[in-house]
Amino acid sequence: MNINAKLACMAVACTLLSSCFKDEAPNAEADIEKVSIVVDYPMQVFYNVTDGLVEVPSAQNNIVVETRRQNTVTHYAPTFVLTPGATITPANGSVHDFSQGPVTYTVTSEDGQNHRTYTLRIQNVARMVGDTVRFDFEHVKKETFGEGFPDYDTWQEAQNGSLNTLWASGNGGFALTAYGQSSSVYPTQSVEGYDGKGVQLTTRSTGILGAMFGSPIAAGNLFYGTFDTQNAAMAPLKATQFGHPFDRKPLRFTGYYQYTPGETVTDKQNHERTDIKDSAAIYAVLYRNHDAAGHEVVIDGTNINTSSAIVARADLGYVAPQATWTAFEVAFTYTREIDLDVLENKGYSLALVFSSSKRGADFIGAVGSTLKIDHVRVICEREQQ
Repeated sequence: MNINAKLACMAVACTLLSSCFKDEAPNAEADIEKVSIVVDYPMQVFYNVTDGLVEVPSAQNNIVVETRRQNTVTHYAPTFVLTPGATITPANGSVHDFSQGPVTYTVTSEDGQNHRTYTLRIQNVARMVGDTVRFDFEHVKKETFGEGFPDYDTWQEAQNGSLNTLWASGNGGFALTAYGQSSSVYPTQSVEGYDGKGVQLTTRSTGILGAMFGSPIAAGNLFYGTFDTQNAAMAPLKATQFGHPFDRKPLRFTGYYQYTPGETVTDKQNHERTDIKDSAAIYAVLYRNHDAAGHEVVIDGTNINTSSAIVARADLGYVAPQATWTAFEVAFTYTREIDLDVLENKGYSLALVFSSSKRGADFIGAVGSTLKIDHVRVICEREQQ
């Protein structure tokens, strides 16, 4: 083939190739593939830096970008990755006030024949993460009521880098009846537990002095709260003050226990009650620690079961006798929704309560009833920081 023929063939091939390029149809897709929102201080707006980039599934028309619950930014300039050749209205990167509701966008395909409508919402949300609070009763401290009175046990927890006495019991009140006796007479004592140290709660007789005040028995008890020893003799229920401020939402209450009920149940008059058997108590409550007027609320022994401040309760109910360590788990039941702003500022208090005699607050129980507890956990949620 001569040179002229070759040049003619090449010219024809180029013409055909050029014709193929020109005949390729414009893109008919009109999709948003990704949304990106860039802000000056992303960790004040988003829980994670990557939250500002959202991939959009092909079948999805309603797009939500989640921001922090307390985020105050309202104006954003979203940018979009579109299918090739497509355009979007309002303009890509234009600023809008999303506090007024979602913004509607229309995507037009490259060929101009297809249109697709999307809504984009910027939504403040509460993002919760799991958290567990642990109580193992390993830190025991000795206290005394005064000279001539035996020492009694108290329990501390690590808090802000130091040990604090956050658990309380009726030991301080019982000390009034323990003059000249040994520490072994106290209702609540540190013992060998499920793992390391545990706590033993035993219902005791308060003797002649207790009977004079209408309180012939003292149930062994331990609670997350405080005990006012100054008022223990005259107002033991008021002296029992439940709970400490808490900034997590409790979901479940777990631990290990042993329980042996005493044989003879007596009442406040020290009369035998043959119609009932003793039972232990294992429960927890969460309550608002300020009322509507801003006054402090502390639940005590007079209203632990009736206070309108209580928002959630976890109660094991019947505590079956067990001679060996036995696991328990009970869920919190909520009567109203948690206010996360209040929770963040520790506007709720958590109380955990254990007693060797469930009706010990009414001085009904069996001397010798013994409850042991250890390895207590409160499974919670907290807002992601």
